[in-house]
Amino acid sequence: MLTVPIRQLGEPERAAVERILDADPYAGAQIAERVATHGLNWWRSDGRIYGYEPRRQIESIIWSGAHLVPVGATPPATAAFADLLGAEPRICSSIIGRSEAVLDLWARLGGNWGPARDVRPHQPLLVTDRDPAVRPDPAVRLVRSGEVDLLFPAAVAMYTEEVGVSPMQDDGGRGYRRRIAELVKAKRAYARFDGDLVVFKAELAIVTRRTTQVQGVWVHPDYRGRGLGTAAMAAVVADALRRVAPSVSLYVNDYNTSARRVYANCGFTSAGSFATVLF
Repeated sequence: MLTVPIRQLGEPERAAVERILDADPYAGAQIAERVATHGLNWWRSDGRIYGYEPRRQIESIIWSGAHLVPVGATPPATAAFADLLGAEPRICSSIIGRSEAVLDLWARLGGNWGPARDVRPHQPLLVTDRDPAVRPDPAVRLVRSGEVDLLFPAAVAMYTEEVGVSPMQDDGGRGYRRRIAELVKAKRAYARFDGDLVVFKAELAIVTRRTTQVQGVWVHPDYRGRGLGTAAMAAVVADALRRVAPSVSLYVNDYNTSARRVYANCGFTSAGSFATVLF
């Protein structure tokens, strides 16, 4: 039996949830986008939000759906969330968020949910709100609706390289292609083409009123080592700041030194550390 106050949150708690999300707009971006789109009625989205409320005020929240995302989670909150979630079968494909909370959750949940396919304990969280000092690559542009078929193989290659499994394995890639098409339609997918070949790509995977989070940054293997990534990423940042959100954020694997160098050259600075547990 739970001895701490955790409950599923709904629309009456929206102001409290938004207060917590605003306190950490980068770690909470994924949830903030969903709340803005769907509200807090879980049946209107694909997950639920639980709140930790030890003193009649919601102090921490966690999104439980395809991903498990804690925000503002103190050690007592992560312990309470783990007690709740560990009693249920795992439904998430990953745990993502601030390193301390994610690693604490995983230490408590691993006995019930393990093993993980991969644990990435330190992924620098980076942010910028200024135009890059680097000259943007003028050949990087938004992908057009008729170019989804050209972008999709590059997206599959990026996903497989980054996550370690192919997005084609579950449903033949239909769901993933639908997601890519949605990002293209929303003017959130960028690429540089060499003829019909995508040589650089990136997406604004998350957009909130506080930030947009870049994911899926990829350079074709045959074009790596040419310095293409820095100017291409500068073009993405410049357009996103002008058109989409007041800041651009992302997180990167700590061992990816070349990508970290690109982001530093584009003006990104540290906003802490993420961790990811992949199943």
